[in-house]
Amino acid sequence: MKILADRKIKGLFCSVIFITVIFFLCRAALEGMQVKYRQVFMAASFPVMGLLILAVMFRYFRKQNALLEDAVQRIREYAKGSGEVRLVCDEEGELYRLFHEVNTLVNILNAHAENERRAKTFIKETISDISHQLKTPLAALEIYNGIMQEEAGESPSLKEFAALSEQELDRIESLVQNLLKIAKLDAGTAVMEKRMENLSEMMDKIERSFRYRAKQEKKRLQFSGDAKAALFCDREWMTEAVSNIVNNAFDHTGEGDTISIEWRQRAPLVQITIKDSGKGIHPEDLPHIFKRFYRSRFSQDTRGIGLGLPLAKAVIDAHSGVVEADSEPGRGTVFTIDFLIPSKL
Repeated sequence: MKILADRKIKGLFCSVIFITVIFFLCRAALEGMQVKYRQVFMAASFPVMGLLILAVMFRYFRKQNALLEDAVQRIREYAKGSGEVRLVCDEEGELYRLFHEVNTLVNILNAHAENERRAKTFIKETISDISHQLKTPLAALEIYNGIMQEEAGESPSLKEFAALSEQELDRIESLVQNLLKIAKLDAGTAVMEKRMENLSEMMDKIERSFRYRAKQEKKRLQFSGDAKAALFCDREWMTEAVSNIVNNAFDHTGEGDTISIEWRQRAPLVQITIKDSGKGIHPEDLPHIFKRFYRSRFSQDTRGIGLGLPLAKAVIDAHSGVVEADSEPGRGTVFTIDFLIPSKL
């Protein structure tokens, strides 16, 4: 039997059998002897044997419990990040076989973690190289385009082509920047400097950045919320996330439409809501709007590149938040972002 391969279990069985044999030998000896108080001795032998067996079993299970407690403690240390944790498995038995399998699993997980670390380092270095390689030609193209606009003079065609060229350069730059940001988030190399930030101050910055566009496109932009509401976050990254959702609202609204941003803090949540009165999202598209480069067959948008909302979701996920969208065609869209307030307990 495999169970008897464990030296300690074998010792337990042998101890119980030994006590039982001694008990019956003693009873047999007492039966053939004319001993005073024999009945008392025979009656007392049962609880004595029981107590001895219980003592042996208690000693065995106490040692097993100490062994398991030590294993649990080591596993907890590993879960906290200590990669050098190993369980003692230098004896035979099913329990030590389990410990050996746990050690094997730890080795596999450490190997995967090391490969992932190397992959992240490679991606980080590649991203840095690509970023530097792309910035130079883009800057040069923007300079050349500016010169073309100045030299266009009174030529309507040149002015039009120069303006279109500038728009496409802006799209390329936006695409490159969003790709780099998403890649950093995926690789885990994005630095999140989180601290308590006042939401009203963050929203004021977003309002200023969209105020001119709202005026140009003749759209109403409304901001309202709790002046004391605060969020534990990286200010720059969170501003980027909310701005991307607001920008999406601008892209899918028309002249005279309203875009409203509200925020509030109510235990146990901090909530940000971005609502617009635009054309809404088709039900077929709603489950896919956070997928990268997703293009709806119902959308007539030619400006978007399908990275704004995925980037916003990636940033919100990195802050342990949840973003959801609710929409009805012809009646606008509502994006709700919820952040759980950490408990002080």
